[in-house]
Amino acid sequence: MNLKKYKLCLGPMSKNIVDSIIDYCNFNDEYIILIPSRRQIEFNGGYSNNWTTKDFSEYVKQKSKNILLERDHGGPGQGLIDDDGLESLKEDCKYFDIIHIDPWKKYPKYEDGLNKTIECINYCYNLNKNIFFEVGTEESIRKFDVDELERFVCDLQKQLNPKIFNNIKYLVIQCGTSLCEGNNTGQFNHKRLSDMINISKKYNLLSKEHNGDWVSKNIIKEKYKLGLNSINIAPELGELESKVILDLIKDDNLLFVKMYNLCLNSNKWKKWVNDDFIPNNNKEKLILICGHYIFSKDDFKEIIDKIGNIYNDVYKKINFFLK
Repeated sequence: MNLKKYKLCLGPMSKNIVDSIIDYCNFNDEYIILIPSRRQIEFNGGYSNNWTTKDFSEYVKQKSKNILLERDHGGPGQGLIDDDGLESLKEDCKYFDIIHIDPWKKYPKYEDGLNKTIECINYCYNLNKNIFFEVGTEESIRKFDVDELERFVCDLQKQLNPKIFNNIKYLVIQCGTSLCEGNNTGQFNHKRLSDMINISKKYNLLSKEHNGDWVSKNIIKEKYKLGLNSINIAPELGELESKVILDLIKDDNLLFVKMYNLCLNSNKWKKWVNDDFIPNNNKEKLILICGHYIFSKDDFKEIIDKIGNIYNDVYKKINFFLK
């Protein structure tokens, strides 16, 4: 499997987004990895079309041969409840091609995070010897400096069976950015990116950056030129679909208020905003930030019944975004 041709890794924020990516890949013969988080798609369902891991995998794989599936942020403490992540990983090993092992949210101390990474990798490998892995985490969860990142990879190499270590394909690298209120925040650090990419090359791993949302195409191309292999983009895609809906309901106050209240009461926006964010002063922004969390709610379907099928509009935006 030539993973180098998979440059973009995209979040399956909704059925419309997934269908648009499938159609884009099939029509243009492009290769993309879909990266569901545990909250989006899980063994017992998630907010993205209420898909289970099994149902999502079967849906995508029967529609396109150009798409790989990777669990994003798999492992302990990454789901809706605080757990060890093993039940989720067990199902992931049956249906996904790659699993991102990320215990760092629950275990931020280096030794704890390292040991949990090894424990989860061994657990998954024993279930499926063909499963590939991504290791490390994004800056907003746990910051790594360059030396510590190399120490992490080196420790994995020392403590894992060589056959198992060889199944690690991706290393998460950090370059100073994170996401907040529909923007890419922080400062892009070229040297840090280059140094971390060099670590991935030294250990024959592919470099992947998370939080590629709301970044210009020129910046992404610049990162590729520096040697970055792939980049994750997710919330920005959900925003694209929310914009389609907002454009259709902006002149219908009843529908707008209904969508705003659904988003507000979901409380999903709280993860993405600063403490001084005032919802009633930022109604459209709040909808754009967390609209995708409510697309599968029964109450939201009443809005879709009023405005009609929006797939073509969503596909046009995704097609333009990906080209």
